Amino acid sequence: MTFTKRQAIAALGLAGLGAFGALGAAQAAEPLRIGLIATYSGPYADYGRQFDAGVALFLKERQGQIAGRPVEIVKKDTAGPAPDAAKRFAQELVVRDKVSFITGLDFSPNAYAVAPIATQARLPVIVANASSSAITTSSPYIARVSFTVQQVSDPMARWLVKNGVNSVYTVVADYASGVDAETAFKKAFTAAGGKIAGELRTPMNNPDFSAYVQRIKDAKPQAVFFFFPSGVMPPAFLKVWKERGMEAAGIKLFATGEATDDSYLDATGDVALGLVTSHHYSYAHPSAKNQKFVKDFEAQFGKAMRPSYFAVSAYDALSAIEAALAKTKGDTSGEKVMEALKGLQFESPRGPVEIDAATRDIVQTVYIRKTERVNGQLVNVEFDRFERVKDPAKAAP
Repeated sequence: MTFTKRQAIAALGLAGLGAFGALGAAQAAEPLRIGLIATYSGPYADYGRQFDAGVALFLKERQGQIAGRPVEIVKKDTAGPAPDAAKRFAQELVVRDKVSFITGLDFSPNAYAVAPIATQARLPVIVANASSSAITTSSPYIARVSFTVQQVSDPMARWLVKNGVNSVYTVVADYASGVDAETAFKKAFTAAGGKIAGELRTPMNNPDFSAYVQRIKDAKPQAVFFFFPSGVMPPAFLKVWKERGMEAAGIKLFATGEATDDSYLDATGDVALGLVTSHHYSYAHPSAKNQKFVKDFEAQFGKAMRPSYFAVSAYDALSAIEAALAKTKGDTSGEKVMEALKGLQFESPRGPVEIDAATRDIVQTVYIRKTERVNGQLVNVEFDRFERVKDPAKAAP
């Protein structure tokens, strides 16, 4: 996807003629190439569409430019979690496409695979979703503007104990982010005085949740906390939960916000009603910046696709790049960009965000929300919050 490509080519054609003046130099600005590694095909293709939408909204606001240079986005499709493909694409982006940045990276295994390439090439990588805590420790050239699973799981544990829920059964998908959710929740919940009634890890591919839900029902915990990646797994789990009469059995259900991802919420349907979740963004977030973001999104893409936290993080990734280059006066060298990113603060559609100077990870508000029907739409209505939350895996003891 190339933005202002015609202008960029025209400007490059004038390079020889415009070498004698500042105006000519500006016209001849090389495109700022940004690699975007994401999922554009398969069951998680919505991730890539959301990334593209966030990028497009940002560039439309800036007339297709960052730091006075036309922006060229070079897309690569991993078709899901595919670390070997992600690593190969990162190498291509560095060697062949000569990008100045890499962003996107929806799945954590893909982000880990890109890390050694970033280190070797000294190339800044801005993670726009992948949420395993250790990603930013895997290379000094990685910063994150999305979230970590631990960052949104820990507040839910503390909120539950505060609100009288003292016995919880945990259910997570069996991969890095699922283990992160389980780890953070258990640590915070038991530290606050809660008891873990049981633990389950489910396979990522086509799990039949019936046996798992029955096992939980037999255990009779006060509540269940679950984490699955956005997309196909949460609706399947919620459907079985309703069919097995878990609510009637008196077992409460809580989750992280992936369970009610705005992009999938209409398709999930009424099985999501009443679910309380913890996350960093809701389509219904009431800030003026988010209201404008949603309005612009719908004006450009219609209402068939609702903006999700993927679109917001892609938008914020370019915001971070723009702010960093303002500090470096356009210098894209890895060391200077990474130094400029440290401690960076700006207003996102989700609220105020900051890149922690020590960890290069996101610091942000985590909201407690409830899925309700408002004006005929299912939305995540925020009703409580935890301010300036850091990733607990990196927080000082």
